[in-house]
Amino acid sequence: MKALHSIRKWIDTILSSVCAVVFAFMVIVGTYQIAVRYFFGKPSTVSEELLTYSFTWMALLASAYIFGKRDHMRMGFLADKLKGTVKKVLEIVIECLIIVLAGGVMVFGGIRIMNLTMTQVTASLGIPMGYVYAVVPLSGILIVIYSILNIIDLATGNITLEEESN
Repeated sequence: MKALHSIRKWIDTILSSVCAVVFAFMVIVGTYQIAVRYFFGKPSTVSEELLTYSFTWMALLASAYIFGKRDHMRMGFLADKLKGTVKKVLEIVIECLIIVLAGGVMVFGGIRIMNLTMTQVTASLGIPMGYVYAVVPLSGILIVIYSILNIIDLATGNITLEEESN
């Protein structure tokens, strides 16, 4: 069980660090874009594209991180009324549905769209769009890994559902 917690901690550390670096990069590029627009009266299309794609990467990687923390938004009006084993089973079923959705849509679909767009090139940066879409299957894989870890924690009692719902 210690190995699983060290895996989760390792992934958490890497993801939070990557998100922080991407956010800092976005602040620098955004500041550059504002300065260029203000002083020269002409926006930088490269910085515009960098900001757009950086925001996409940060949003998807941060969402995977949030899934790992089990802090994602949910409608808990039914689940919050349940207690004990029934609630644990429902939470495990929810994690299984997340695995199916993330695996099917994000991983499988993300790889397909990535392969389809490898021949398309971004307007300003000149890189294949497939590289931009690579974050979709990457974050899907991370969500699947986190969901598996969450199921193991739920099954072994390492997650206490009473504390989590407060």
